[in-house]
Amino acid sequence: PPSWLFALRPSRHSLPPETCMPPKAAKDGTKISTARGEVLRFKSPAEFFSENKNIAGFDNVGKSLYTTVRELVENALDACESIRELPDIEITLQEFDTEGLNALIGVVAHERLDSSLYESAKAATGKKAGDGAGSSKEPTEGKRAKGESLYYRVTVRDNGCGMRHEQIPDMLGRVLSGSKYGVRQTRGKFGLGAKMALIWSKQSTGMPVEVRSATSSTGPLSVCVLDIDIQKNEPRVKVHERIDNTSGLRGTEISLVVGGAWSSYRAYIVRYLRQMAVITPYARFGLRVSTLSERSTLALEYARRSDEMPPSPSTIKHHPSSVNLELLTSLLREGKEKQLVKFLSKELSCVSMPLAKRLAPS
Repeated sequence: PPSWLFALRPSRHSLPPETCMPPKAAKDGTKISTARGEVLRFKSPAEFFSENKNIAGFDNVGKSLYTTVRELVENALDACESIRELPDIEITLQEFDTEGLNALIGVVAHERLDSSLYESAKAATGKKAGDGAGSSKEPTEGKRAKGESLYYRVTVRDNGCGMRHEQIPDMLGRVLSGSKYGVRQTRGKFGLGAKMALIWSKQSTGMPVEVRSATSSTGPLSVCVLDIDIQKNEPRVKVHERIDNTSGLRGTEISLVVGGAWSSYRAYIVRYLRQMAVITPYARFGLRVSTLSERSTLALEYARRSDEMPPSPSTIKHHPSSVNLELLTSLLREGKEKQLVKFLSKELSCVSMPLAKRLAPS
C-alpha cells in the first residue's frame, strides 16, 4: 500500500480528545488569562468577518453597496439555474438620508441639549475648508451637505427555486454555511457573500433582512425577518411565518437597508449588470433606482436574448494530485468502501479499477 496510508493510523502517543479541545470560560463568567497576563478570546466566523469586511469586498460605503447588489444578484442567478428556469431578476434601490432612515427605524430626533459641545467640531471643519466664517454656510434647500450619510433599501427578487421555510434562518444567518462546498464550478463557495451583506446592514443601519420566499406559486409564502448574532454566529429570528401566497410568487425576494454611495459607484453597478447580461444572455435584469435627487434616478432593463441555458455543472471527484493527508482522512471517514482498491477507484478522479489494483496490489 502507499506510504501515506500508514500516516492515517493513530499514534500510540496521541493526546486524549479532551486535551485537544479549546479551553472554555469558567461557569462563573471569569475570563481565561494566559501566562503573559492577557485575556484569551475565541471569535466566531461572523465576528471575524465583521471586523475584516475588506476580505469580502466591503471596503467602504460605496463598494459595500456594489458588493451587496452583486452578491444578491448572483444568488438569484444560482437559484434560477438550479431548476433550469430562465432567470428574471429585478433589482430595486431606494435612497434615504439620515432623517428618512430615522423615520424608517422609528427614531425621534430632538434638539441638541448642549450645542457648545459641537462648536469645536464645526470650527475645525470651517478651518479645513479654508473659507473662515464663510465656510459654515448651511446647505440650500434641495441640496445635501457634502459628506452626508446616505442609505439604501436594496431589494432583489428572482423566479428561482425559493428556500424551504425551515432552512431560511440557517441559510442567511450563519456565516460560512452554504450548499456549494465540493469540487464543482460555482459562482460562490464559502457561504459568505449574502451573510456579509446582512452583517453590513446590521453595522451601518441596524436593520434586519426581510425575506419572502416560496418554492411553488400555489404553495404558502414564507416570511422571515432576521439578523445575525455576531458573537454566536447564529440567526436572531424576529419573524418566521407562513402566509397565503396571494401574489403567486415563486422564488425569493430579499430586502435589506445598507449604508452606501450610489453616486460614487453608479457606474460600477451599471457596468456589472451590463457584463452579466453579456455572459448570461438567457437572463433578464431590471434595475430601478429611486434617489432623493431626480437627476440620479435610473431605470434600466437588459432583455433576455436567448432561451437556451448551458448545462448545469456537475460535482466531480478529487484528483489524486490535489489530495492531502487531511482531505484523504476525511474521504476515508465519510466513504462507505472498506477496501482500499474500491476506495481509490470510486472516490478519486482518473483512477480506474485496473489502475487501483496496480497502486494497491492485494
